[in-house]
Amino acid sequence: MLFFLEIRVEISFVNDIMILQYYNIEVIKLGATTLRLPDEKLKLIRAIAGYENRPLSKIFEELADEYIERNKETLELIGIPGFVAETKDGFEEIRKGGGKFIDELDD
Repeated sequence: MLFFLEIRVEISFVNDIMILQYYNIEVIKLGATTLRLPDEKLKLIRAIAGYENRPLSKIFEELADEYIERNKETLELIGIPGFVAETKDGFEEIRKGGGKFIDELDD
């Protein structure tokens, strides 16, 4: 497990006096995983990262953030107690030929 401490410093001068301002001190617990991608995709991502002078980790972190944002509704649904079990039960009922058609549902 890796911990990352980020300290942002802004330096300015007022009347020849140096002023240091510290912002956003964060301790972030970082995990690691292995990501398997087709070579061609990885080559393209590395090329873009090199062009933008950014580490691959920042690009993948950005992609993860976008994926999480796109799936906020799913996260909300699976947070409802019993939702996942009820959904699985419903799929199993449909697989066995049960369930109702939409026009058979109550309003």
